[in-house]
Amino acid sequence: MELPLVVGVDGSDSSLQAVDWAVDEAARLGLPLRLVYASLWERYEAGRPSFSTDRPAEEVMAQHIAASAAERARLRNPEVKVSSDVLPDDAVSTLLHAAHESFALVTGSRGRGGVAGILLGSVSLTVAARAVCPVVVVRGEERNRQGSFGRVVVGVGDSTDGSAAVRFALREAEVRGCALTAVRAWRRPAHGHLEDQPLIVVATGVHEERASDRLTDAFREAVQEHPGVEVHRRPVEGLAHHVLLEASADADLIVIGALRRHGHFGLQLGRVAHALLHHSQCPVAIIPQRA
Repeated sequence: MELPLVVGVDGSDSSLQAVDWAVDEAARLGLPLRLVYASLWERYEAGRPSFSTDRPAEEVMAQHIAASAAERARLRNPEVKVSSDVLPDDAVSTLLHAAHESFALVTGSRGRGGVAGILLGSVSLTVAARAVCPVVVVRGEERNRQGSFGRVVVGVGDSTDGSAAVRFALREAEVRGCALTAVRAWRRPAHGHLEDQPLIVVATGVHEERASDRLTDAFREAVQEHPGVEVHRRPVEGLAHHVLLEASADADLIVIGALRRHGHFGLQLGRVAHALLHHSQCPVAIIPQRA
C-alpha cells in the first residue's frame, strides 16, 4: 500500500497554496493525497446539553474547510485520489501523528491565525523540526511554487549520512524532468599577514577542493539509482544559509537534511534550516536524518 502525501489545511491562503502544490506533487509521484484539518471543537463542546440538535459552529466550519480543500484538489487534478479528515486534536499533534503513515507532510508557511510580520507559523516550524517523515513547507513566489525554473537544489552539509536528502532531491528532479544542483558551501581561511598570501591561496584551494570532494562522495551511490538526472555540483564560497538562500531565488524546490537525535524531543533544526524556512524564495523540503 502506497503511503499518502498528507497536507495540513486550515482554510488560510497559505494552506490553499500548499494544497495546490501537493496535488501537483501527488500527480508527479503517483501517490494518493490526504487532507487533514485539526479541530478541538469536540473538547470545547463537551459541555453542551445532550438534547441540543444544533451542530456546533466550529464543527460546521471544520467540515466546510476540509470539504472545500478536497474539492479544490479534485478540480486541480481529477486523476489524483483525494481523501479528507477532520481530526479532534491540535494541528501539531495531528500532523506529527500522521507523519508515521505518510510519504511526506506538506504545510503552508502561515496559518489562519498568523500574526502580521511573522515569517513562518509555529505549526509549520514545529512539524518541520520533529516529524519522522519529510516535510515540505510551501512558500515563496508563485513562479517558484509552480515549478517555472526547472531546477531542484539540495544543500550538502557536514553530516556523513546525508543520503536521505540527496535521494529525495534526486527523485524530485527525476519526476519533474529537471536538473539537480547540489550545493556545498565552504569558507576561505582568515587573512593573515601580507607575506602569508601564497599560503592563503594554497589553503583556499584546499578548502574548495574538499567541498568538491564532499559533493562527489554524497552522490557516489545515490546517483546510480537515478542515472537520467543531470546533476550540477557547485562548491560555493560563503556561509551556508546565505549560499542556499541565494540559490532558492531561481529554484522550484530546495532540499536539506535535518538530524533527528534519538530520545531528543526539542526542536531539532539548525541555523541553515531556520533561515530557509523563514526566508527561502521557493518551497523547502526538510528531510529527517538519524544522527
